[in-house]
Amino acid sequence: MQVRTRHTPAFGVARLQLAPGEAVQADYAALVATSYGVLIEPRLRGGSRNRTRPTTFTAPPEGGWVDLAPSAPGDVYVLELDGMSGWCVARRGALAATATLNADPNWPGFRAMFGTEVGFVEHVSGAGTMVLACCGTVDVITLEPAELITVEPGYLLAYSDHTQSRLRAVSQSLPQSVRTGEGLVLDFAGPGQLLTQTRNPRSFGYWLSLISDHR
Repeated sequence: MQVRTRHTPAFGVARLQLAPGEAVQADYAALVATSYGVLIEPRLRGGSRNRTRPTTFTAPPEGGWVDLAPSAPGDVYVLELDGMSGWCVARRGALAATATLNADPNWPGFRAMFGTEVGFVEHVSGAGTMVLACCGTVDVITLEPAELITVEPGYLLAYSDHTQSRLRAVSQSLPQSVRTGEGLVLDFAGPGQLLTQTRNPRSFGYWLSLISDHR
């Protein structure tokens, strides 16, 4: 899959160029348009209350394209996974992913942060391409060995899974939720790489949809 972006960074649209028979996975709500003949196969997940509709788009024998756009104003960012290491991606942060990638919200590396709960990030592994939906623009932060940074979860887009991370409460007097990141912050230690976004998606109603997704 090749990705071409336009209207960035304010109102990013990603055009996914698919080889003959190639498939990509995305939320149906992100669909803008496709070339004629692309097979669209949406499926329900988690019952009728779930706002996401995971969908597989498959190119016809002559190939094709799919245009996708995020719900909130912002950039789109292309992330290439090499199959050697994975990324931890903010829930609802992925706009599209090739069928060769696997998402695991119960990745063992999350146990120290979330325990048995499903948290606000999921682990993605495999070799392939992922397109991330950013609220605002993307900041790429490269941490040197032993370098430390603290990030508010609402502004987190993704981080490499070999980056050391710790979740902690901002204050015991504030409500906290590992499902949304409310009342929490993440400490990271290098070496590693982080992707942050310049606006908080909760401001665009994503916070309510996150809660709805986990009911």
